[in-house]
Amino acid sequence: MSRSLKYIWIAIFFAVLVWSGIEPKEPLTWFLEVCPALVGVGLLMATYRSFRLTPILYICLLIHCIILMVGGHYTYAEVPLFDWVRDALGSERNNYDKVGHFVQGFVPALLAREILLRKRVVTLHSWLRFLVVSICLAFSAFYELLEWWVALAVGQEAEAFLGTQGYVWDTQSDMGFALLGAISCLVLLSKRHDRQLSRYLPSAEGGQKG
Repeated sequence: MSRSLKYIWIAIFFAVLVWSGIEPKEPLTWFLEVCPALVGVGLLMATYRSFRLTPILYICLLIHCIILMVGGHYTYAEVPLFDWVRDALGSERNNYDKVGHFVQGFVPALLAREILLRKRVVTLHSWLRFLVVSICLAFSAFYELLEWWVALAVGQEAEAFLGTQGYVWDTQSDMGFALLGAISCLVLLSKRHDRQLSRYLPSAEGGQKG
């Protein structure tokens, strides 16, 4: 990532972060939703010199952070644009949380793919795809467990964080959207990702086919 792109990335991240923290709908929900983005940025800063990521991954990570911060500001069940979509389609719920869970599979898939290839954990693309999807499903399942533990710890105050909106299959559909996101990432971005990875893996050309 170039220096100018890095500064633009940082400016956008902190601008959205500050906006999201101004009179959020529910302060506890804001903190719980924004916390993963803050932890993630801390890790990116700590590893920027030793393990610089591809530009496409940095962009996807920023989008993921923005989605988290928007959800934190309004709560996932009350994002205005998706209220409008709900009313326009005659739906019973605000589905912004499904966008969040789709991205929760999409972006970690790209991150897992990059780490697995650059660390030479796997070289055959057939096994790579299987492992990336498995990692994303495991991550999604762990996040659902985390939501459950938070709900047990803080009680009724965690209702907005859970965002089930009375949908009995919410947990299963969240993981389903994460699965769809992971598969979509592999289908849509693998070739472009390989081209950017060739800078880090010149002899492997982004990984061997298989």
